[in-house]
Amino acid sequence: MSLRRYLLAATILAAPGAAFAQSSPWYSPMSWMPTAAPQAVEGLYLGAGVGWNHSDARGLTSQGAAANYFNNRGRNNQGNLGFEEGGIGVLSLGYGFGNGFRTEIEGNYRYNDVDRLGGFQGPGAGVGFSSIAGSLQQYGVMANLFYDFQLPQWFPQMPFYFVPYVGGGVGYMWTNLNAKGRQNDTRDYVYVDDGTGQFAWQGIAGMSFPITSVPGLAITAEYRYTGVLQSKFDGTVTSGATGAVAPGKFEVDQGNNHSALIGIRYAFNQPVPPAPTPVVAPAPAAAPAPARTYLVFFDFDRADLTDRARQIIAEAAQNAGRVQTTRIEVAGHADRAGTPQYNQRLSQRRADAVAAELVRLGVNRSEITVQAFGESRPLVPTADGVREPQNRRVEIVLR
Repeated sequence: MSLRRYLLAATILAAPGAAFAQSSPWYSPMSWMPTAAPQAVEGLYLGAGVGWNHSDARGLTSQGAAANYFNNRGRNNQGNLGFEEGGIGVLSLGYGFGNGFRTEIEGNYRYNDVDRLGGFQGPGAGVGFSSIAGSLQQYGVMANLFYDFQLPQWFPQMPFYFVPYVGGGVGYMWTNLNAKGRQNDTRDYVYVDDGTGQFAWQGIAGMSFPITSVPGLAITAEYRYTGVLQSKFDGTVTSGATGAVAPGKFEVDQGNNHSALIGIRYAFNQPVPPAPTPVVAPAPAAAPAPARTYLVFFDFDRADLTDRARQIIAEAAQNAGRVQTTRIEVAGHADRAGTPQYNQRLSQRRADAVAAELVRLGVNRSEITVQAFGESRPLVPTADGVREPQNRRVEIVLR
């Protein structure tokens, strides 16, 4: 594969990211792309993609009467085939497990024109073939397994979010080969026209770009390396001198394809972000927090207490002993990065951690009421999937 072809594949794959990842001062993030981790695909989804396909050159070995025709004339019974750049189309039906893993069934189609037919020469032979024509068409059905990576917290901040993924698959590919050409010196005509099916496999690497405005919708860009086992095709050699026909088989070496695709994926039944909560314009100066209300904040996706959190809880415990308190309300909350179910459990763990610290500091457990609200009561309203530090909190209210 030439350097030009590698660069073409890299350009096609890099185009979506390059179009969005502008870092100049005047750039503003596109509102339809998320800036925080989207929810992992869960449930059924449909996918489709189109793109460029490069099919490697392959050896071609004649067998039977066709091989005897060349051998009896002192010629080599081996040739080769080459192909022009072509195209690929893919349709898939898959299922996501909500933990990064996805599996799918894929149907694919590839097309490349034949642009080279050579070989089958010997001592005194001419210089190749002319009148070359034909095509290579491949239809495949594959079972694939993918894993979507969630970028870690330390990953550099960007104006949009993307999900890299890797995968692989196995299946069956039907190859329809039509290739013909005329040897320049003898005018012998080589013609291969047949179809056959073989085991196939592929490796895949790509990125998806979720669309915030349409939950479940994502643009995809990926590279595929696909291989198929050695195959045999029916063909003939026609004598340029007598017109006699020598039928036989032509064994084609293992074929590999390099593909770059741009596609679209839609996952059904993804959670729909609620309508934005109206935000009241803040007062010119922020009002001081109520004397008997305390806010304890947490790190992202954590329920353990920081040193600052322990200081605030200690202050609440001391004031609970100084004033006439009938009950202490402890309410846990979470931001909207993650599923509602996960955030509900996370806010419960946070509330339990604060209540346990109050008890350790001498507060009677019977005086404490513990509640968990998940992401349903944000201090700062945000879109789904956004990490907001002020929403990762526990509120302690002394009544």
